[in-house]
Amino acid sequence: MPLGLGRRKKASPLVENEEAEPIRAGLNVPGSGGLDGGRVSLGEGAAHEGLPPPPTSLRPRLIFHTQLAHGSPTGRIEGFSNVRELYAKIGEAFGIPPTEVMFCTLNTHKVDMDKLLGGQIGLEDFIFAHVKGQRKEVDVFKGEDALGLTITDNGAGYAFIKRIREGSIIHQIQVINVGDMIESINGQTLIGCRHYEVAKMLKELPKGKTFVLKLVEPLKAFDMISQRSGSKSGSAQLGTGRGTLRLRSKGPATVEELPSAFEEKAIEKVDDLLESYMGIRDSELAATMVELGKDKKNPDEFAEALDETLGDFAFPDEFVFDVWGAIGDAKVGRV
Repeated sequence: MPLGLGRRKKASPLVENEEAEPIRAGLNVPGSGGLDGGRVSLGEGAAHEGLPPPPTSLRPRLIFHTQLAHGSPTGRIEGFSNVRELYAKIGEAFGIPPTEVMFCTLNTHKVDMDKLLGGQIGLEDFIFAHVKGQRKEVDVFKGEDALGLTITDNGAGYAFIKRIREGSIIHQIQVINVGDMIESINGQTLIGCRHYEVAKMLKELPKGKTFVLKLVEPLKAFDMISQRSGSKSGSAQLGTGRGTLRLRSKGPATVEELPSAFEEKAIEKVDDLLESYMGIRDSELAATMVELGKDKKNPDEFAEALDETLGDFAFPDEFVFDVWGAIGDAKVGRV
C-alpha cells in the first residue's frame, strides 16, 4: 500500500459552517455507561503543576464545543484532563496563546459567575472562553476594613473578582467590575497566586491608605459593554444527570455519583463561610471540606484532616468549628 493511504485527515478544530449558537451534538463518550448529562470533573489538584497527566490511552474521549465569549466561529476541543490543558486546547482551536484565556463560563457568553467553569463540566455544556481585554490601573483608598470583594481563581494562575458587595468601597468605583483579573497590588504581581493568597493580601492592606490595583477586564461582546457585574442568564441548569466523570491529574478517570442532597446543602453553606471568613468562593474547595468532614466523629478529627490535606490555607480555628457545625446541621436537615 502506498504511504499515506488509509489515513484519516485530521479535522480542523474550528467549525466554520456551524451557526454561532451553541451546538449540543458531537459528544462521544465511550465507556461512560451512557450517563447522559453527566459531568467532567477537573478537580483542583489536577490544575497544579508537578504531577504528570494520565496516559492518553487512559483518557476518555470527550468532545466539547466552544466559542470565544466576545464572538468567534465554533470550535471543537478534546483530550484535556485539567484546566491548564483545557486552556491549551482552546488556544490551539482559535490560534491564541493559552495565557490569553482568563476563565470560562458554561452555556452563556456573559460574565455570569453563577455559570463559571470550576472543577466540573457537564457533558452537554457549551464552553465560552473569556480572553484578556483592556488593562486598567486604579487607585483605591481603603477607608474600611472590608473592601467588599470576593475573589476566585481559574486554576491556572489568574485570580479575579467573583462578587462585589453592594454599597462597598469597590462597588463605588465604577471602573472595577466582576470578572476583572487582579494583575498586581502596589506593583506586586499576582500571576500564579491562588485566590486565598490574593484575598489575604487585600485584607492585610493598611486601613486609611491608598493602594494601586492593576486589573485586566475580559474582552466583551457588544451586548456586554454596559455590564457592571455578572448578570443572571436564562441558561439551563448544569449537570442534569446523576453521574460525574472525574478526570484526575494522575491515573484513569472514574465514574462517580453526584453529591447527595445533604452534601449539596453542606457545600453551599461551607462556600458561604469561605466567603465570610476569607473573601473567596470555591465550591470545589467546599466540596473537599465536606468530604473530609462528613465521616469524622468530632471537630478535633476534622481539624486534623483539614490540616493534613489543606494546611496551606491556614484556616482559623473559629472557621473550622463553624464548618464542622454546618456539616452537622446539613446531616440532620437544619440547613
